[in-house]
Amino acid sequence: MADKRGLEKLDFGALSIEQQQQLRQFKVNRLSNDKHLRAHPEVEALISDFLRFMYFSKDPDIREYAAGGFNQQHKLTRTPIYRQGQSST
Repeated sequence: MADKRGLEKLDFGALSIEQQQQLRQFKVNRLSNDKHLRAHPEVEALISDFLRFMYFSKDPDIREYAAGGFNQQHKLTRTPIYRQGQSST
């Protein structure tokens, strides 16, 4: 029978002790990564730029393009994006 949260009875023995420890460590790492990304919003801008350039490159081999990243093979020329109210001078 389902409980109030919509879950059936929990099976606490479904994961071994080692699997539970791995899952706990994964969650700790994920929280740590999340805190780091929130503290560094420039990472979101880098990822956004990379994805934009990858999309506009129309490279048929996405994996190769991504492996090349921001190196000499795929020179990325960045056009400055100015926020509203800022000028380019």
